[in-house]
Amino acid sequence: MSLPSVPRVGQVEEGLASWYGEPYHGRPAANGEIYDMNKLTAAHRTLPFETKVRVTNLVNRRRVDVRITDRGPFVEGRIIDLSREAARRLDIIRPGTTRVQIRVLKVPPNARLDQGPFAVQVGAFRERDRAERLQRELASRFPLVRIAAAPGNRGLWRVLVGQEDSIDSAHQLLFRVRTIISEAIVVREEKGNSP
Repeated sequence: MSLPSVPRVGQVEEGLASWYGEPYHGRPAANGEIYDMNKLTAAHRTLPFETKVRVTNLVNRRRVDVRITDRGPFVEGRIIDLSREAARRLDIIRPGTTRVQIRVLKVPPNARLDQGPFAVQVGAFRERDRAERLQRELASRFPLVRIAAAPGNRGLWRVLVGQEDSIDSAHQLLFRVRTIISEAIVVREEKGNSP
C-alpha cells in the first residue's frame, strides 16, 4: 500500500516489520542523532523524520508508539525497522519479523512525502565489489547508477538508480527497473546526504 504525498494523521500502512540493534547501537541514524536501540524509534523509507506512528503487531495485537529517526528497511516487503526496545514491546525479538499495521499519530510541521530526492534501490551488499558489479551491469540501461553507503553506516553498500525530485517520478522509474530487478524499492535520500 503506497502512502499519499502529504502524510496525515490517521493514515495506515500494513506490511512486515523487522528490528535492528547491534552493531548500529551508538552509530548515527540518518537524521543525525545517535541511534539508541533502547529508545522507541524506527526507520522508514519515506516518512519524514520526527513523524510519530503507532505500530500494532497483527499477530498478538500488542502496540507501541515510535518516532521515525532513520531510513530503512532496505529489504523488499518490509515497511518499518524498529529499535530493539520497540521490537521487545511487540514481542518480535525472537521471530525477527512480523506483520504490522502502522498508523500515523503526529506529523512534523510542513512535512511532505513527495519532496525528494528519491532513488530506486536495486541492491544492498556487505561487499562493495558485488555492488560495483551490479552497478556496471545496469550502467548501460540507466543514465544514473551509483553506489552509496547505507544511512547510519550500517555496513551496507546500496546500488541506487536515478535521482528523482518527486515520489511519482520515482515510482515511474521503479516500474522500468522492475522489468530487470523485481526486488527494487523506492527510497528517500535526505537532502545534503545524497551520494
